[in-house]
Amino acid sequence: MSIDLAFDREHIWHPYTSMINPLPVYPVVAAEGCELIMDDGKRLIDGTASWWSAAHGYRHPELDKAATDQLQQMAHVMFGGITHPQAIELCKQLIDITPAPLSKVFLADSGSIAVEVALKIALQYWQGKGKPDKTELISLRKGYHGDTFATMAVCDPVDSMHSMFQRLLPQHHFLPAPDSPFHQPYRPDSIEPLRQLLQQRHQQIAALILEPIVQGYGGMRFYHPDYLKACRQLCDEFDVILIADEIATGFGRTGQLFACNHANIAPDIMCLGKALTGGYMTMAATLCNDKLATGVSQSDAGGLMHGPTFMANPLACAVANASVRLIRQNHWPAQVAAIEAQLTEQLEACRAGEGVKDVRVLGAIGVIEMTKPVQVAALQKLFVEQGVWIRPFNHLIYVMPPFTISQAQLSRLTAAMRLAVGVS
Repeated sequence: MSIDLAFDREHIWHPYTSMINPLPVYPVVAAEGCELIMDDGKRLIDGTASWWSAAHGYRHPELDKAATDQLQQMAHVMFGGITHPQAIELCKQLIDITPAPLSKVFLADSGSIAVEVALKIALQYWQGKGKPDKTELISLRKGYHGDTFATMAVCDPVDSMHSMFQRLLPQHHFLPAPDSPFHQPYRPDSIEPLRQLLQQRHQQIAALILEPIVQGYGGMRFYHPDYLKACRQLCDEFDVILIADEIATGFGRTGQLFACNHANIAPDIMCLGKALTGGYMTMAATLCNDKLATGVSQSDAGGLMHGPTFMANPLACAVANASVRLIRQNHWPAQVAAIEAQLTEQLEACRAGEGVKDVRVLGAIGVIEMTKPVQVAALQKLFVEQGVWIRPFNHLIYVMPPFTISQAQLSRLTAAMRLAVGVS
């Protein structure tokens, strides 16, 4: 199958890419296992799991079957005034596996929308509780929560891809990025900025939103579970909602089923996505507890004011059910532990590489942080020549491979990363 790259370059926008001088794109026509297959037949070992979503790899027989079987029933039906078995089963499964007391599920159509819904729940809850002044939000520097306008407003306002829009966005509070690394002793003073802000503004603050344990697009930063635990305690003390954005970290990626489990805490609202459907379909979910659902329903609007056209799409629900069932078979803990051990061993030498600032590993995430921004196009070309797909960004060369990757495939990825920083 031929791919018209000239047409692509001239007419198609790719993520975060200029139409004047776009980054090169590579033609992929199929995918299987942990490999992407290019139009010339060359195979690339996928080190990104298609932006962290394809946790089970590609063409997984159980996910393929779920999609094929559902197509024999219906691909889509509106969710307004209608329900269907796949949505009910999926919500049952999500309530079963997420931290108690999360008990209400909104099925969204993307991660950004899941966060939008979470923010709406938080704001509408306080209206329902007769506290309409609680409209302010707290987020963390280095945080990333999506590309839509409400989500951009809780992304890092300076050091992010959205800084150009700051004058158009609602202004919220931003705390310093957590400075207690995951693998080092906890620094209790790191929570003081949150404590001070809540002491001053808790009557106006509706919610704190954060990525638990791992800040993804903000720099693949791993912070200490005790910081997250302290956030939970302070939110309880000052009557503020805690929103955990687990879109990237959920379903085992960090070595726990959910990153909140590292701190043994339950958020008031949790956002899920990416690996929810194993990378097959676009889908996300927002879960909250009974208290918030009741408060939202007591607001003047009565119901939660959101309803995407493709909400609870049956085809996506069917694949998500199969993906969650695979997670619940509990093979992932051993898979992720093996990936973590191999990444730790094989990336350690990169600390000696030219321009390397740090090397860190958590769960099935391996990161080389450079002192300067990387040359994405040049590195991408190098990686493709090595038969691997690794997508660097900003100062980072990182991998988040499918959990099903073999030792030999992972060794190819780490060898290419070492080559990129000049380490044999």
